[in-house]
Amino acid sequence: MSVAERLLRNHPLANICFAIVLLLGISAYLSMPREQDPEINFNWVSIVTVLPGASAEDIERLVTDPLEDAIKGVADVRFVASNSREGASSILVRFREIGERTFDKRVNDLRREIQNKAASELPRDARDPQILEITTSNGFPTAILILKGQADDETLRANARAIKLDLERMAGVDTVFASGLRDPELQVRFDARRLAARGLSATDLSDAVAAWFRDTSAGSLRAGDSEWLVRLEGQSPDPERLAKIPVRGVGGGQALLEEVAAAERARARPTQLASTGGRPAITFAVNKKSLTNTLALVARLDAYIASKRPLLAASGLELVLGDDQTVPTRRAISIMENNAWQGWLLVMGVCWMFLGWKIALLVALGIPFSLAGTFAVLDAFHFTLNISVLLGSVIALGMLVDDAVVVVEAIYYRIERGEAALQASVNAMREVWSPVVSSVATTLAAFLPLMLLPGIVGKFMFVIPFVVTLALLISLAEAFWMLPTHVTVLNLRLPKTSRSQRLRNAFNRRIRLGYGRALAKLLRHPYLSLLAVTILVAAAAAAIATERVRVQFFAFDPLRIFYVNVDMPPGASIEDTLAEVERVEAEARRHLRDGEARSVTSTAGIKFTDTEPLYGDTYGQAIVSLLPRADDGREVADIVASMREAIETMPGPGRKSFLQLSGGPPLTRPISVKVRGDDYGELRAAVDRMIAIVRGIDGTRDVVDDDIPGRPELTLALDREAVRRAGLDAASLSRLVRLSVDGEVVSVLR
Repeated sequence: MSVAERLLRNHPLANICFAIVLLLGISAYLSMPREQDPEINFNWVSIVTVLPGASAEDIERLVTDPLEDAIKGVADVRFVASNSREGASSILVRFREIGERTFDKRVNDLRREIQNKAASELPRDARDPQILEITTSNGFPTAILILKGQADDETLRANARAIKLDLERMAGVDTVFASGLRDPELQVRFDARRLAARGLSATDLSDAVAAWFRDTSAGSLRAGDSEWLVRLEGQSPDPERLAKIPVRGVGGGQALLEEVAAAERARARPTQLASTGGRPAITFAVNKKSLTNTLALVARLDAYIASKRPLLAASGLELVLGDDQTVPTRRAISIMENNAWQGWLLVMGVCWMFLGWKIALLVALGIPFSLAGTFAVLDAFHFTLNISVLLGSVIALGMLVDDAVVVVEAIYYRIERGEAALQASVNAMREVWSPVVSSVATTLAAFLPLMLLPGIVGKFMFVIPFVVTLALLISLAEAFWMLPTHVTVLNLRLPKTSRSQRLRNAFNRRIRLGYGRALAKLLRHPYLSLLAVTILVAAAAAAIATERVRVQFFAFDPLRIFYVNVDMPPGASIEDTLAEVERVEAEARRHLRDGEARSVTSTAGIKFTDTEPLYGDTYGQAIVSLLPRADDGREVADIVASMREAIETMPGPGRKSFLQLSGGPPLTRPISVKVRGDDYGELRAAVDRMIAIVRGIDGTRDVVDDDIPGRPELTLALDREAVRRAGLDAASLSRLVRLSVDGEVVSVLR
């Protein structure tokens, strides 16, 4: 007895395996996290270091250059791009194509080198470098929430802070970035003349506040039979208590703080501002953790918004979901499920027409079995249910039953001629296993090379051929084991005397005769047939060569969101930037139709680009989040085109441009030009001339550069002799200048 015959006779094993695969597959499909893109680590690391008040030149010299020197000691670094701007340094490190474990080791090496360099060489006022691995989970916010207020007051701030804490504690949330949320401060504004009259300086005042405004744990003491902790309390949110602090100078001067300065409650200087519809707002960009179900997370956010709405309304506030990019994922899942049902019904119908309902049912069972096995394996390897997986499933759906149809037709042929079901199954497999396996192998040969593509595009592309290959291999197991076993279990017999079978035989005979006549005609005129095929191939090649059929490696639909960038002139305040963005927002709303936009929000102090966010008072964006397109609705490109000319030609300061995003791997602009040189003035002039030339070319749009102009700068040079005569030193004088201009944080109140 052959191995195949033994397997076909072992009905319980086949049925148990069939049931287990179905159960595992259904469980995996229901539990797999839903998201738009596959979980991919780009092998990119972002390093952001803040040095408040420093110019771009100082950031380059004091922060960026030392950190770049530290990065040189890390292996497998492919590319380093740095950006030094006022107050902050951004460094993007791209590693080579290395394994996951090796990458984790390199990131740990990078963290160690950066931390060592920060501790030894960076300025004392520089904040700790923030190191972030860039993945598909944190590359783009999962959702954006908007809290609208009646005024930019403490009510808006307090509720926004509570909402931010709630969101950070929510299951599946990694980070929450709040734009427009300012921390409260106790500010001390001194009068230099009053200080001088009392024989004091700003440094004396700052040192006094730092000494008095702190809590100290003094240890413990024993009083009687009890042990007491001793704590010296100095911090208080009450500005009146702060005003009573005594200030003593090195030269003997003294005064109460309220005699030389004013203490008041205030808020930190804004680094980002937001508004919507002319109302002050705070936006929350929510990033999810890896392997988190995006659809479930957005559902939790919707439930949270609904629960907070009545309470916030009583305070004149409104919390809304400003952006939700889960619609493409929901649509892809719906398409896959609909295609699976339609494919199952079509297989049932065609097989019933030619082979009868029993065999049709057995063949149709191959679709759920193959899909269930595919999802079970994907879940075991920690894949998520994303658009790439669904695309691979849809591609495989059209091929899952091809091998089963060939096998069952061979079995049907033998049963029709009187063979027993078991013998017919064994003989059929001996006859067709070679061509069926060869057919599947040729299909796999077309898909498998796509799994070897390098780079980020290769990581995105890997999922699709992997799913197709996996589904086809499982369909082979179904065709050569499950299907013949089920035929054997049912012990099929074809009722030749039934009316339906006679009609089916007559129909099949007519089809075979028609096909035979057509084939004979083609074989009698081989050159004519070859000419027809050649013409079709040439027409297809011509369509591609003439760009009637456009070639796009990754044709992902654009996201239903776009940005209108506003780049203000150097020296503009963040309030001026927000005012200009609000004008752009009003113009954008004028070109939107009813029911087209989910939200339109103005932000200042930050600008998202296709590679990284940029920060600065001169950057602003109007964020237009669109609802899913209705049947008669417009595409994103059409909406942008309708308002482009009106917005780009708006009078007023600032340059306006548009940014559209699409799903899939991060892509740069179609054409990028790098201009290098040693003299910044010459570089700027060359770039301006080149931009003017490019903008004059038909078909170009959104021509921008990544140069970040700084604010006007007042440079002070110390008179060493005067400093010596005044009895000062360079360190104390530098601190006096800082206190007089930007101030300093002397303590943090928890």
